[in-house]
Amino acid sequence: MAHLVEVAFRGNRKEFFSWEGEAPPPARAGVVVEVERGEDFGRVHSTGALAEVRCRGCAHGCGTAPPPRRIVRLATADDERRERERSPEHEAARRQAAERVRAAGLVMKVTDAEWQWDRRKLTLYFTAEKRVDFRELVRELAQLFRTRIELRQIGVRDEAKRLSGVGRCGREYCSASWMQELRPVNLGIAKDQQLSLNPQQISGACGRLMCCLRHEHDFYVQSRRRFPKEGKVLVTARGEEKVLACDLFRDRVTLRGPDGDTRVVPLAELRAEVVHAEGAWMQAEGSAAATATLMAQAEAEAEGETDTGTEVSPAVAPVPPSRTPEATMPPLAASAPHDSDDGDEAEEDDPADADAPDAPEGQDPGEDAPRRKRRRGRRGGRRVRAAEQRRSAPDDRPGDHGGDAGGDRPDAPPPDPS
Repeated sequence: MAHLVEVAFRGNRKEFFSWEGEAPPPARAGVVVEVERGEDFGRVHSTGALAEVRCRGCAHGCGTAPPPRRIVRLATADDERRERERSPEHEAARRQAAERVRAAGLVMKVTDAEWQWDRRKLTLYFTAEKRVDFRELVRELAQLFRTRIELRQIGVRDEAKRLSGVGRCGREYCSASWMQELRPVNLGIAKDQQLSLNPQQISGACGRLMCCLRHEHDFYVQSRRRFPKEGKVLVTARGEEKVLACDLFRDRVTLRGPDGDTRVVPLAELRAEVVHAEGAWMQAEGSAAATATLMAQAEAEAEGETDTGTEVSPAVAPVPPSRTPEATMPPLAASAPHDSDDGDEAEEDDPADADAPDAPEGQDPGEDAPRRKRRRGRRGGRRVRAAEQRRSAPDDRPGDHGGDAGGDRPDAPPPDPS
């Protein structure tokens, strides 16, 4: 059965290999693995489920595909001794390469050198601001060391990861100790954490922004969701107060009132105050609405326009009856649809209209008409009113005795008195 094993090499370099056996090798055990040209020596970093998780999330992981190389065997005591003896050779190779670089006048810095365990390849790591033409340097180094030379350019953060060290917190660099990959860090992350934007205060040993800013950013994002936004105005027990600052570690909020006084309130107490203030405000609004309703009802009753059968809700103030459309508009009655070309509305005479008094001449009957009068169309209403006026007028009008004037037709216009 093949097991997935993560192996660490010199300079915090890690790769994944497969192990053929019943059980994976123990952690920190020395192993000899196969590489591109020969064999190399490393130590077991992780196995089992942890290795699978890191393989899917690490930048050097192979994802779901099996690793292309395997572990040859466990290291013997002789292998361990040879590895300890060859440890000073890495630094000696770096110094010789740096001298060749200075002699060639190349603008580059050789940071580390790594011999392969079987001495078939020498890898040199360097940093440079621009692209460097090192073809001539590679030929000189190949003649000097009599092996295959590989020059690999890295960044300053990768340099700090390879060389390791102690940060300002007193612990080993996060990139060299536990971080799986080096994610980019920008000033926006420092702003979200309300840190000083001075590069000297938020930069690490490599001269770039500290890796811990990216690691802690998720904590700040989750914690800020429990706090109100800075600059927001809250209604508390003391009235409207503005949020000045939020202390994520102590769960406290700094507020400033309208008079300019500031106070620091725990987050739990602030939530209770805001809820209580909102409840009191809603209660005050409800009492104000009820008071307005009673005043409007009293005013309407004084004017004699209030319908005593109407139920008044204490929460919502109704419109005074003097302003309702029903006070100035006759009620609508159901009428059958009427298809006409001139757009007149269909009408039916209400039997109660026969006993209704007629409106004075020159006044719109719709203004003070009784409620039993139904609403008529624009043109149809004018015709009916004209017919009613003709029927109520004296009989000595010209055209009433003759049939040519059309006085008996209900929809004919009144004759001209002249």
